[in-house]
Amino acid sequence: MSNSFPDWHGTTILAVRKGGKTVVAGDGQVSMGQTVVKGTAKKVRTLAGGRVIAGFAGSTADAFTLIERLEGKLEQYPEQLTRACVDLAKDWRTDRYLRRLEAMMIVADKDQIFTVTGAGDVLEPEHGVAAIGSGGNYALAAARALVDVEGLGAEEIARRAMAIAAEICVYTNASLTVEILG
Repeated sequence: MSNSFPDWHGTTILAVRKGGKTVVAGDGQVSMGQTVVKGTAKKVRTLAGGRVIAGFAGSTADAFTLIERLEGKLEQYPEQLTRACVDLAKDWRTDRYLRRLEAMMIVADKDQIFTVTGAGDVLEPEHGVAAIGSGGNYALAAARALVDVEGLGAEEIARRAMAIAAEICVYTNASLTVEILG
């Protein structure tokens, strides 16, 4: 089956929790094929009155649909991020409309980080670091290498790791959106 949609790339989302702070950083690049379409997209948002941060990779319209659904779950289950994410993943997996959405999310509060997918996954990372998107593995590796360095806080780790990912991944740039809790 041939996909009629353009080959969109260009997201790196990274979450780091260290020293009582949680940081979610996302680059701003959106590419179609080998062309950069936009360099300053904002793929990281605060939710639940600033208590939750969500970053997304994938189709923008699909991601916004999922963020709206997540906001509803957070209203339904206030202060219960795990339950809200599990309920969203369940709906995403079982709802005929939602399961066609092509996106992934990192969702975090001051205590937890989750990677949420349409396959029904709600994964809490080890080591307080998670990443998704085209440059996610580069950012994840860099952040994992930096997380145990004394004197580096969560924000500096996130910024350095994203800079490394931007140097390696052609679908990632250095135009960052950074949100911090804690």
